[in-house]
Formats: sequence, structure tokens, C-alpha cells
Amino acid sequence: MGLPSFLKHLSTVVGGFYCLYLFFELHMIWVVLLSLLCYLILFLCRHSSIRGTFLSITVLIYLLLGELHMMDTTTWHKMRGSQMVVAMKAISLAFDLDRGVVDSVPSPVEFMGYIYFVGTVIFGPWISFNSYKEALEGRRLSLSWFFKVSVSWVKSQFCLVISNCVAPYLFPYFIPVYGDKLLRSKKRRKIRWLLAYENAVSFHFSNYFVGFLSETTTTLAGAGFTEEKENLKWDVTVAKPLSIEFPRSMVEVVTSWNLPMSRFLHTCESPSSAGLSFHLGAVLLSLGFITYIEHAKPVRLRALWVYGVNAAFSVLAVLHLTYLGSVFNSSVDYMDDDQDDVTHHTIQKWSELGWTSHWVTFGCWVLYRLVL
Repeated sequence: MGLPSFLKHLSTVVGGFYCLYLFFELHMIWVVLLSLLCYLILFLCRHSSIRGTFLSITVLIYLLLGELHMMDTTTWHKMRGSQMVVAMKAISLAFDLDRGVVDSVPSPVEFMGYIYFVGTVIFGPWISFNSYKEALEGRRLSLSWFFKVSVSWVKSQFCLVISNCVAPYLFPYFIPVYGDKLLRSKKRRKIRWLLAYENAVSFHFSNYFVGFLSETTTTLAGAGFTEEKENLKWDVTVAKPLSIEFPRSMVEVVTSWNLPMSRFLHTCESPSSAGLSFHLGAVLLSLGFITYIEHAKPVRLRALWVYGVNAAFSVLAVLHLTYLGSVFNSSVDYMDDDQDDVTHHTIQKWSELGWTSHWVTFGCWVLYRLVL
């Protein structure tokens, strides 16, 4: 497009503000305050070489205050996704400035255009500042662009149906392993694991829904492509469902859950995007231990009995996913006002499953230490 760059940036700000208002109404002011705070820190630290560290600490403090003091937890958590996207974009820009990937602090309208880019401001995913500038240059629409948008949209709707209409009734109706009455009795541990698997699958597909929907909005907005010479590919990928549902290890699951976030964490190594919700923190901490143990497994086991070991780790990964995903269900959304209820819910769910995943992880760690 032949428009001046100032107008392009301004149009993305206006579009982003409009989307935020549609979703959060006047509560969007908290997202705006975070973005203003981020730019203020970047401007004040423009001559520093550790802007990324300063901004990460500032964002973390802001999010902690928001979770604990600024407003009610339920409303704050509704904006968690957009808050995370804003935080990730600002922090990645700060680290890019430190490394010299971006030459200088962008102007206010450039920064706000990047932060409120209409294709990512609500559902994500994270994109770099340079990717945003490439998107503003505009690319000729093609059949491949239309195909990418259509396929991602269809996938998102399919995952939405699975999450809400199939997964919660997976075993009693779609896979009639047990009768409905016996399944809902919860008297047997086997039954509890089936219920836990239902919750986990529903949670997984809700994440895939958001991921594919973010692919759709990002591509519609003109981002999410790679260009080699004259070959343009609309290939933005947020999640890999097959790598999560049929994993070889939990490390693969963590990476495939949100690919842009994984790249962001590898680039910036920032903890500021994590929330304070107990069940989320407990799951992330457990994931950290599990992936550490898997990453530390001896090389000799990889060389010997490769197929058997890979199959064993795939089974363990499914067990861990079922166990960790059991704490995420619709009832948790109504507990956000009372953190004690969320804590009790998490402990109760894992107690019903005998703390299996934690015991298995501990056992694997002992085994690895003995083999090493």
C-alpha cells in the first residue's frame, strides 16, 4: 500500500483498540496502562544495555499487583491473554534492542501499532517487531493466503466442537467403555482416570481452538508468512495437536503447545507472562520437573532399545498430560474469585489420582540417578 507509514501504524492502533473494546469494554484500560508503562520503561532506559531485564521485572510487578490488588480476579483473568501478548511483545522488543536486532527505540505510534496489531491483540500469537513491520509493507493476496485462512478457520471450529460437545462425553457415549451410570459414580480409580482424560482432552482442544483461531486472525491481518527470495508462504503455526495427543516426550508437548511462545521463551527467557492462579502455577511447576527429568535421561538409553524406550516415554507423556489436565474444567472458571477453592480443587483432583504423575516423576529421577 502507498499510505505513509505513520498512517499504517495509526490504523493498527485504532483497529486494536476497537477489538479490545469489543472484548473487554472499559476494562481494556488495564491493557492500555500496561503498554504505556512498557513504553515509558523503554524510553527511560533507552541508553541501557539491559532493557530486557528492566522491562521484564516491571511487567512482572505490574501483573502481580493486578492479580492481587488492582481489581477482582475474574475480570483480570478474562484479560490474561491480551496482557500476556502485550507483555511478550514489549519484552521481546526490549531484548531485540539490547542485541541490536532493532536499531533504536520505536516512536510511540510505531510501538503502539506493534502492541495493538489487530491480528494478534486478542488471541495472539506473539510476533516479533520485525515481523510486524514486514506485515505492514503488505503482500499480494493469493490463493495460498485464502487457503491458509480457510483451513485454519475450519480447524478452529472443529476443535471448538470437540472441546465442548465431544470430549466431555467421550467415554459414556462416543467410546462406550462403561455405562454412563457407572462412569459417573467415580467409585473406581479406573473411572477417575477416564474422567481425568475427558477433562484433559477438552482442555487440549480448547487450546487448539484458540491456536487455530489466532492463525486465522494473524493471516487475515497480513502477518504470519515466510519469504525466501520470491517464494511467499503463509505458514504461521501456533500448535501441533498430533505432537501433543501422540507425544514422544513431555519436552515435545511443551514445545508443540504454543510454538510462538516457545520461540519467545527461548529468545527472551522471561517469566513475566505466568499468572498467579494456583492450578496453573502447580501445573507449570510440575511440567518443569517432568521435562527436566526427561531431558536428563541418559544417552545410553537412547542408543539401546530405542523403540521400546520411546514407546515407554510416549505412554508416560500421555499419563502426565491426563494427570495435569484433570485440574482444568469449566468449574474452575467460577472459582477465580476464591483462590482457596481453586487450591482445594487442584489438590482434590490430584489426590483422587493418587498423585501418580508426581510419584512417577520421582521414580524416574531415582532411576536416572542409579543408571548414571
